[in-house]
Amino acid sequence: MAGDPCFHVAVGFFGTYAYEHGSWKTLSEGELPPLEEPFLWIDIHDSDITSVVYAPAGVGSGVAYLGLTPRTYFENPNASDPTDVLREAAGLAAWWASQSPSGDAAAKQAELLAYLAADENPDGFEWDESEDVDEIDDGDVFVEVKTARFLAALDLPVPYDVSTG
Repeated sequence: MAGDPCFHVAVGFFGTYAYEHGSWKTLSEGELPPLEEPFLWIDIHDSDITSVVYAPAGVGSGVAYLGLTPRTYFENPNASDPTDVLREAAGLAAWWASQSPSGDAAAKQAELLAYLAADENPDGFEWDESEDVDEIDDGDVFVEVKTARFLAALDLPVPYDVSTG
């Protein structure tokens, strides 16, 4: 089949980036080097999961997910710690407020909550074959689109590769 010109394998988007000192740097897949606080690290896996690591963590754990969580994606409860989206939204809002002291952290928390993935979210995206694919929001299908929107909500520039997915 590999030689068949009609055989195509779809591969999702992968990318790892660190934001520190006001700019992004591209890293090797999954690489989390020592970073100076405040920082935000994102790792996009196969257009389905974005792991977000941030510090200082404030009231959060310092780890959040967009799209799916590893526990849900891999159908393995050991793939990641359980998620608490309310806690992480508060932690990320505090991180944002440390960068934007005049901002409203409570409003930002509510805004960020909409982006975060919960374990086995019953309201998560499920494709229905009867749906018109043109009606489905790209952010519900491609986590890199959701990641670009999430970074914009944090008032951060978006790495070029993420914005062009």
